Amino acid sequence: MIQHSQSERIVAIPMAALAGFVDAVAFLQLGGYFVSFMTGNTTRLGASLAEAEPQAWLPAFLIVLFVSGVVLGTIVRQKARSRRPGRVMVFVTAMLLLAAVMQALGAHWLAVAALAMAMGAENAVFERNGEVSIGVTYMTGTLVKMGQRIAAAFLGGSRTAWIWYALLWMGLALGAVLGAVAFLALGLASVWIAAAASAIIAALFLAPRLDLETT
Repeated sequence: MIQHSQSERIVAIPMAALAGFVDAVAFLQLGGYFVSFMTGNTTRLGASLAEAEPQAWLPAFLIVLFVSGVVLGTIVRQKARSRRPGRVMVFVTAMLLLAAVMQALGAHWLAVAALAMAMGAENAVFERNGEVSIGVTYMTGTLVKMGQRIAAAFLGGSRTAWIWYALLWMGLALGAVLGAVAFLALGLASVWIAAAASAIIAALFLAPRLDLETT
């Protein structure tokens, strides 16, 4: 993360908040399953298979949708000639708008499917050398890197590098709180808020004066 420009690091924080918001909404809607935290879904899948639960298909389905979103987001990024991260965020916004429309029509399962694909696609925004360079929808790796940077600070390295990882985690945590609050007030209709936030982030990436053209 610290290898990115300051503008990219800053915008990654609201992107993580967006992921936390959406994941909290989906978690409450689905009763304990995720649309961005695939480690959790994998654990649920394993436990469900071991207990022969009929609902084992759900975490498997969400994992497939998430990976499909990554594939589509990566294709959008590679096909775009300029402002590639911005084009990915436009795609993420479109998927969130689709989810909002589906829930308004009462097609809640289609809404959840679109949410999972949107979260997968969001991970294609920050990419270097064909690999994700900032994971904005999962925080285990971020917390590991934060711990490593804290250790480096004790050993004479940078005293502030760990802060960026902490801020990224805090962004996702705050987004999750806001998503839960929004869901309790609005239900699945709260995805309209997520779509609006995503549109703002996409606009930031597309703004010509900002240093957000990641390679």
